[in-house]
Amino acid sequence: MATNERSVALTAPREPAQASITGSAPWRGAIGLAVLALGGFGFLYSLAGVGLGQALFPASAQGNLIEQGGKVVGSEWVAQPFADARYFSPRPSAVDWQPMSAGGSNQARTNPQMRERVEAARAEVAKRENVDPAQVPSDLVTQSGGGFDPHISLEAARIQVPRVAQARGLDPAVVQRLIDGTAEGAQFGILGQPRVNVLALNLALDRSAGAR
Repeated sequence: MATNERSVALTAPREPAQASITGSAPWRGAIGLAVLALGGFGFLYSLAGVGLGQALFPASAQGNLIEQGGKVVGSEWVAQPFADARYFSPRPSAVDWQPMSAGGSNQARTNPQMRERVEAARAEVAKRENVDPAQVPSDLVTQSGGGFDPHISLEAARIQVPRVAQARGLDPAVVQRLIDGTAEGAQFGILGQPRVNVLALNLALDRSAGAR
């Protein structure tokens, strides 16, 4: 009897050992996937995008910087303030024209503070340009979504002609011709409205003064 029990014990199948959940094997796949995602999409993808941008659109990739006399004077895409009466003024900025702080005021049209700010800006522009407040174009008193729109409308440029011409001792017709010469049409012929880049216009003014 004892022999039979021993035989049964020797021949009974053993249950398969369960895999330990505390081992490192389950984590290898997750770690490998994380490394692949960070290295491939976080580094290589970004590096490829930068490289293609530099190769295909070098000027745009550098911010369309404008140089004069070997020095960078600004960007074609970023507005900057011009306080001197001899220059055209850009749109107001909610971030003081700081590219690293791009943004608008996030105030709705119904916001009383926005209405007060717009009316105060309208009165200031009207006084500066010596015109009636009702004549002030809206883009000279409203802020763009990014805070550094480099363009103004042709109406906003024309209303500044008398001041700029007087400050520079120029015939207003000369200043107007510079506006016409730097004006840009609607993008692709259908998007937006005709406009003028403020920095490009002011540089054209300086070149015109230097040529006289």
